Formats: sequence, C-alpha cells, structure tokens
Amino acid sequence: MLGACWFNGGCEMSGRQSGTRLGVALAAAVLVGTALMADAQAPVHGGQGTTPATASKTAGEAFKNVRVLKNVPADQLLPTMQFVAASLGVECTFCHIQGAFDKDDRKEKQTARRMMQMMAAINKDNFDGDRDVTCYSCHRGSPAPLTIPVIAAEEPRPAPEGTAAAAPALPSPDQLLERWAQAVGAEALKKVTSRVQKGQLIGFGGRPAPIEVVAKAPDKRVSVMQTPRGESITAFDGSRGWLTGREGPHPMTAAESEAAKLDADLYFPLHVKQLFTGLSVRPSEKIGDRDAVLLIAANEGKPPVKLTFDAQTGLLLREQRYADTALGYNPTQIDYADYRDVDGVKVPFRWTLARANGRFTIQVGSTEQNVPVDDAKFVMPAPPSPAGQPTPK
Repeated sequence: MLGACWFNGGCEMSGRQSGTRLGVALAAAVLVGTALMADAQAPVHGGQGTTPATASKTAGEAFKNVRVLKNVPADQLLPTMQFVAASLGVECTFCHIQGAFDKDDRKEKQTARRMMQMMAAINKDNFDGDRDVTCYSCHRGSPAPLTIPVIAAEEPRPAPEGTAAAAPALPSPDQLLERWAQAVGAEALKKVTSRVQKGQLIGFGGRPAPIEVVAKAPDKRVSVMQTPRGESITAFDGSRGWLTGREGPHPMTAAESEAAKLDADLYFPLHVKQLFTGLSVRPSEKIGDRDAVLLIAANEGKPPVKLTFDAQTGLLLREQRYADTALGYNPTQIDYADYRDVDGVKVPFRWTLARANGRFTIQVGSTEQNVPVDDAKFVMPAPPSPAGQPTPK
C-alpha cells in the first residue's frame, strides 16, 4: 500500500556549500574523518549499504581514520554523515577532500571532531547521556550556528477570549485503523497478489523520468527509474533491501531496510497492529485543507512512525519516519494524494517523498493488480567484478 521510492543521497546530497567560518564546521560534522574503506571489498564512501565484510564491524574497523565515531556500527556511519550534512545544509566536501576522504587537511574537519565531542559532553553532563542536543539544535540547516532570534514576520494574532472551541474527541487507535482498512477496501485488498504501477518521477531539477514500481504479496517490492545513465533500482526482496549505485548493486543499511520493509508490505493498512507494540492517537494540524488525525506507532528502542489520516475519508495522507544514526534522527516524510479506485481498492496515484536535502514526486499514470510477477525481479544481482577479474559463477 505505502509506496515510497527509496533514493539515497550518499555523498551527493544537495545543500548550500557556503562560508568558511570555523564555527561553520560544527561540522559537517560527523564527517568524522572517514571514508575510504580499509577493506577493499567494502563499499567506498558515497555508496550506502553494507556487505558481509562490514555488516558486523565497527566504523573504526571498516573505515580509515575514524576517530570520534569509531565504536558505532559501520553501517551507521554514512547515514550519520547524512544527518550532519542535512543539519548544516552542506555537502561532504565541506569537510572532506574529494577522492581522499580519509585525509585531515581541512580545518573544518578538525573542528567537526571537536564539535562532536562537545555535543557528546553536553548530553552526558546535562541530559543523562540522552541525545537531546544534536548538530541541528544549533545549526538549523545553516553552516554557521544560529545565535540571534528570528524577527517575527507579522504581528501575533491571539484568539479572542471566550472563542476557544472544545477539542474534538479523538478516536482510539483501533477505531482509526479500522476506519483506514474500510476506506482502502480491506476485503478487496486481501485479494490483491501483485501491483504494477507506471508513471513519472518529478524532481531533482531535471526532466520527469519514467518509473515502474512493482509489488508482490506479501512483502516484495522494486522500483526501476530510467535515467540518462541507465536504470536506478531500489528493491526489497522479502528479507532485505538493496539498490544500485555507482559501485553497482549493494545492500541497504539496516535502517534503510526497515523502512523499505514497511513500503514493501502490500497489506500494510491491515498489519499495523501486528507490526507495532505501541499505538497512540494525537491531535494533528491540517494537511493542506484537510482536517487530520495523527497515529504514532512505535516499538521499544526504535524511532516512531507517524501516520496522519484524513479526518473525513479515513485515508492515509502522510507518513513520517526516522532513521536512527549515531548523532540523531534522519527524517523522511511521504505525502499521499490522488486516490483512485482500482479493483475495489483505494490506491494513491501520487506520492511526494521529502527529506532534509530535497524532495521528489511520483505521479502514477497506470496501475494494474493481480498480474504475474516473477520473484527473480526482486533478487539483487551479483556486483560487477573488478576490472581484469573474471565474473564469479
């Protein structure tokens, strides 16, 4: 049901790369110094995901010259760098030298390490070690920390006395989920074995790109976007996620796979209570011109997933989820719209995926259900062999 396409920023995330002030460095932080993998079989900086060679290693074991984050899991390092880049609104080369990420030549990189240590000390000394202060706490998307309050754009308009209306009663989680199931057409959805959607991806400042999204019950999904440089593939094979990049196909990080698993669940509207141990309903601001209700779904020790529903139709309007990194949460937001009836199931024909570093929209042109789909479509191909070496058989 949920149909986000997963695209990675890697070290190519967009951002403002301005300013050279030392404080600016808080740096891009985390950038900790890594980046060329010590293990020749592991992905180089810029590629996301893990290989069997790095899955159980720490960042200090898998990457060269990691000093501050050396004890975090290796597959958390690059998402952590993405968190810093998004917090400061910069790119990797703000702290690193392109092609030589392990070098310490840039002053901003040195400052980044000190700022990370300072942040850890603040949390330890003042917040019982909880991660209450992050890079974003001070930077808010700017290389230079924000130190001056923002001037109000207009005069505040308090509500007249005696006009406050009583807040409407909120439904229980069970009531909200039951209404969602009815809105999407639960009985018809249970009969769906596959879904093939074709359309265009709009974003990244370029021309719309053709895209096909294929899902197969219960939990397989692949999206294939056609680009001038070839196919860009993102998939979940039922147990793990994978994608293609400059180094060829490679597994997703653990956090990316968790998100991909949710998107791949064709019956997600019917499975929420089984997937999460904690469910709570909260008031929500409007989304566009629609009144909304928020459901927070959580599991112990994991970031929450926020599902916002149209108060009138019961359909899902927005999903917000978070990837945990060593320094903070990387947010992703997916807005669903243009619902249409397909074989008795309400299916969104448009969804917009937004992250701190940008957004894109997928507009579906056609949707077919219950068509034959070969399982081989979801299997990750073998990575290309290094130049001069035979392809494994």
